[in-house]
Amino acid sequence: MLWKKDKLFCEINPVCYAISEQKEICKRNLKNTFGNIRFAKTVKEERLPNVVSAYHSGLIKKGKGIDPTLQQNKAVNIALACNKINGIIIHPGEVFSFWKTVGKVTRRKGYKDGRVIIFDKLKPGLGGGLCNLGNTIHWLILHSPLEITEFHSHSDALAPDEGKRVPFRAGTSVCYNYIDYRFKNNTDQDIQLLVWCDEEKLYGELRSESAFPYRFELVEEDHHFHKEGDKYYRISKIYKNTIEKSTGKIVDRQLVLDNHSEVMYDYTLIPEELIR
Repeated sequence: MLWKKDKLFCEINPVCYAISEQKEICKRNLKNTFGNIRFAKTVKEERLPNVVSAYHSGLIKKGKGIDPTLQQNKAVNIALACNKINGIIIHPGEVFSFWKTVGKVTRRKGYKDGRVIIFDKLKPGLGGGLCNLGNTIHWLILHSPLEITEFHSHSDALAPDEGKRVPFRAGTSVCYNYIDYRFKNNTDQDIQLLVWCDEEKLYGELRSESAFPYRFELVEEDHHFHKEGDKYYRISKIYKNTIEKSTGKIVDRQLVLDNHSEVMYDYTLIPEELIR
């Protein structure tokens, strides 16, 4: 069989993709075993007293071209994963790993087919929608002093914005177990991560034993859409500002994403005033 020289092995056919995926899973398992990383695993029902950051979003997206069954399945998948994460304590020096905490998704555990992205295309896939949960966690961590140690991005334009644009509402990618989301507690106190679902909404909180002297905000600049060839892309730059609580002064500013995301929904839903 002939294929293009620039075609990856995993792109040849589904069997090659599955082989490549299993190879990556084995590599990650070896790194987890011999990598000398202290993973967070303690879970407590009692909440730590100080809220560092909080966020909530809708679980079910509706609109043109959006499959309602896959959306309902996504909500089921997220609720199952939340049950594994909710209340986890990250002690100083420990690392939170999304997949070490959630574990492998299987139909036996109740996971269903939701939307996944494979080779830049939206398709049904087991456990689809967990990227939404990963993104909520990422948003919480960006609004904290914690150190993000592993992050993978996918398109930040999977569906039209609902109401006011929120930077990093989407865009975090997770796939068992080699595409992980991880952060390290580089502070001197315990941190607690809470995520739960209620009435078709996903809630998240990051808590600590005591307050930090800084607060954090995300600022998006030059947000617009641009046509390249026959595709549209969302383009922007997203910065993280560290603000001293006592003075209100910005003491640090970091570029956290130079956004160039392919629009994955109906182009007619892109606001005309944002197209350049």
